[in-house]
Amino acid sequence: MKKEQTVDYNLKVAWHGIMRMYNQYGQDFDITASTGFVLLNIDGEEGTPATKIAPALGMEARSLTRMLKSLEEKKWIYREPDSKDGRSIRIFLTELGKEKRELSRYAVKEFNNQVSSRVTSDDLKIFFKVLKEVSATINSNIVFEKLEELLAPHITKLNHN
Repeated sequence: MKKEQTVDYNLKVAWHGIMRMYNQYGQDFDITASTGFVLLNIDGEEGTPATKIAPALGMEARSLTRMLKSLEEKKWIYREPDSKDGRSIRIFLTELGKEKRELSRYAVKEFNNQVSSRVTSDDLKIFFKVLKEVSATINSNIVFEKLEELLAPHITKLNHN
């Protein structure tokens, strides 16, 4: 099988293209694709618990911590203890953060409009269905169970050499 025929290769190429596009758009506004996605996942009125942001974006908590620190230094966000759960911290957008979030929202909407103008709604439904199945496959761990089964004899050989 050629790499161009694999699911992961095509997802990676598309995702890297999307990230480059957003980074290029955002450079004039000091927004990266990653910071834009974080801003879009913070509730503009009620804030968002810090612990909810990383899982929503598929990020590692350490990466998010660094990014939140950077956004706080830029005065785009601020942190407050959660009024309902004192052990939790909520992340809020400043006025500048809300402006940056709107720029990010505009970019996402425009990209989706451009894709929708080229791809039929039926094809998009199929695309979203396929992506859900890809995610379900990833989350099921079946892939790794099968790999372990297939590779076990080879691993045993390697360990004895």
